[in-house]
Amino acid sequence: MEFLQEFGYIGLFIGTFLAATVIPFSSEFLIIGILVAGGNPLLSFILATAGNWLGGLTSYCLGYLGKWEWLEKWFGVTRQNLEKQKRRIDKYGALLAFLSWAPFIGDLFAVGLGFYRLDFIKCSLYMLIGKAMRFGVWVILYVAYGQRFIDMIS
Repeated sequence: MEFLQEFGYIGLFIGTFLAATVIPFSSEFLIIGILVAGGNPLLSFILATAGNWLGGLTSYCLGYLGKWEWLEKWFGVTRQNLEKQKRRIDKYGALLAFLSWAPFIGDLFAVGLGFYRLDFIKCSLYMLIGKAMRFGVWVILYVAYGQRFIDMIS
């Protein structure tokens, strides 16, 4: 991840994009690194949110391209289990996209929302709001507390 920080804002965008796909690493590390290096908080917030949101939408689209038969064939998941999972997802619907920011499970939510063909517009809007809130918290904490915040999380 350090090499992404060397690319500054472009690295932040690419890193947060990749972190929202099935590549597991922390995009918080990237935004905090940029802020500590003197990055503009508003620009960092916008780029991190945009990258992470577009990465989440990519995961949604990958799920959308998935087929039930593939999961049955390659992963041994039965149609019955997929239908049970779909009922759980249908219970909350596109609101699950708010949680796409969460480490590990967020990526699965994004893929699942696409796989089960939930409304793209609603999912993308809720996903954007959730990811903006995530990075907004980090930026606000850094702006409000500066070095004390860095000391707290180190």
